[in-house]
Amino acid sequence: MRLGAGGRWPHAVDGNWLRLPRRSNDCGDRYGARLVDAASRARQFFENSVQVIYRVLRWIAGIALHWFYRDIRIVGDEKIPGRGPLLIAVNHQNALVDSLIAGWIMPRPITITAKATLTNNQLIATLFRIVGVVPLRRVNDESQKRNGAPQDPSRNRGAFSEIQRILKNRGAVLIFPEGKSHNAASLEPLRTGLARLAIQARDEQKVDGLQILPVGLIFEDKGTPGSVVSVRVGAPIEMDAWAGDDPLELTSEIARRLRSVSEEAVLPVTAPSVPGDSVPQRPLLVTIAAAWGRVTHELPIRMARTLALRRSSDADQPAMLTMIFGIGLVLLTYVLQIALVGALVRSFWICSLYLASLLIGAYWAAFEKHPQHY
Repeated sequence: MRLGAGGRWPHAVDGNWLRLPRRSNDCGDRYGARLVDAASRARQFFENSVQVIYRVLRWIAGIALHWFYRDIRIVGDEKIPGRGPLLIAVNHQNALVDSLIAGWIMPRPITITAKATLTNNQLIATLFRIVGVVPLRRVNDESQKRNGAPQDPSRNRGAFSEIQRILKNRGAVLIFPEGKSHNAASLEPLRTGLARLAIQARDEQKVDGLQILPVGLIFEDKGTPGSVVSVRVGAPIEMDAWAGDDPLELTSEIARRLRSVSEEAVLPVTAPSVPGDSVPQRPLLVTIAAAWGRVTHELPIRMARTLALRRSSDADQPAMLTMIFGIGLVLLTYVLQIALVGALVRSFWICSLYLASLLIGAYWAAFEKHPQHY
């Protein structure tokens, strides 16, 4: 055995004369600080990776939404809090598309909640874990699984704890208080889960500055390509100023504000053009990029639309399935095109430039008429 510097760090020598560090005489670990630093760096790397994935998915969602809908008109976005704990209450009429729209309009990262039955698909479950989606177990789904047996009141305890943790860290969480997607024009009765979360966060977790933001989605025709979507943001409820602790009373107030920006609202109209006003000219490069994007993406998107219509069994499925199939088919065509270009030119850089042209074309084909929205 040899002693390290100062005689405080003993090292055992094995048969190959390799020095194996032991714990110091004062029970410290020579490499403890390094291990802690490595764990911290790994955690920071993971968080940064998640942020990058979120931004990429948000960018893809924005393009997919604008390929399907002609315009997404936002009213009241100045009411969106830029920081602080936030619960976003959104009406739910268009399945996954509602989450995509809400995530796209928010200027800050948000955590999305979704029904737990989606995690039955392993691919979706893996994606949920990567981007931090919180699965919630709905009463209807649990009733079907339990054949009418009494509900487990603790079924969402883990999900609620995760949401409380996000709020304590000043994050934002998207919740659909109706609890399900539907085709009715009016607002469905709200569940009390959102109100209970807000009251518990304020009173038990001592989360200060918590707000509940009502966001209404209005579709001209949610399943028809080229139609218009309106997003109306209402006045937030400040929980610090809300005196009550009754979930039913708070749920009624959330419903009132959410109804005012959804079923009682109308699609905003664009300002009429004035005769003689000149139409702003878009740069030539933007026009070329948009035309290239339409040429290279039109076929897979048309195929996705055809597949979506064949597979849809409900009015809230065509848009969702078109986007899902569209993203998959577009990525497939990217692979085929890059493989063909690579076989012809055998140059990594030319293939990279070609891929960049596809991405730029996809963006400008979607946002050519309203680039200020992104």
